[in-house]
Amino acid sequence: MKKLLLLIILALAGFGWWYVHVHGFSARAEPMAVEKLVAENLRHLSIPAADRDTKNPLPATDENVADGRAHFADHCAQCHGNDGRGETEMGKGLYPKAPNMRDHDTQEMSDGEIFYIIKNGVRFTGMPAWGEAEGHADDEDNWKLVHFIRHIPKLTPGEIQEMERLNPKEHEHGEMSEQDEEKFLRGEDVPAAPESASPAPSGETHKH
Repeated sequence: MKKLLLLIILALAGFGWWYVHVHGFSARAEPMAVEKLVAENLRHLSIPAADRDTKNPLPATDENVADGRAHFADHCAQCHGNDGRGETEMGKGLYPKAPNMRDHDTQEMSDGEIFYIIKNGVRFTGMPAWGEAEGHADDEDNWKLVHFIRHIPKLTPGEIQEMERLNPKEHEHGEMSEQDEEKFLRGEDVPAAPESASPAPSGETHKH
């Protein structure tokens, strides 16, 4: 049995070396089916059983979903998009790419799994940890996010429009300052960019 396991490990290592040698480490590549399967199983196994079975302690009220929607628009939409599809410049540039939260891969997770991933992040991906390592200061916000993620497949155009008003505004030249980028990654509020006082060129409008 040990010899068989060793052979499997050596075979996988050899395949990995060949794949990297041929295809490189480009983040533009789409993960192979076997890579996705391994990653999903490792993610599942990495979440303690007690956390997987935890139920959302907050009721799914309109207010809690709305709070989760506002928090998502301000902190998560840059990668995941307001509609949760991950079709953003940042989301598509990650490896693996940001998931489509409308799909069953996300929607079939337990509340506890989604909460654990939000709070602790996922290693070897672009998903950061949102919350204090110890304590429960951010738990309520994260549980509201779980309610909103459940609601994502039912998002209305009006809700998406409202989220667009809450998205962090881009600064001049469409980029955040380094300081604001660090604030965003820490989960802090990023101030909106000041509107330009100069008139827009003829036939063009400023985007804010």
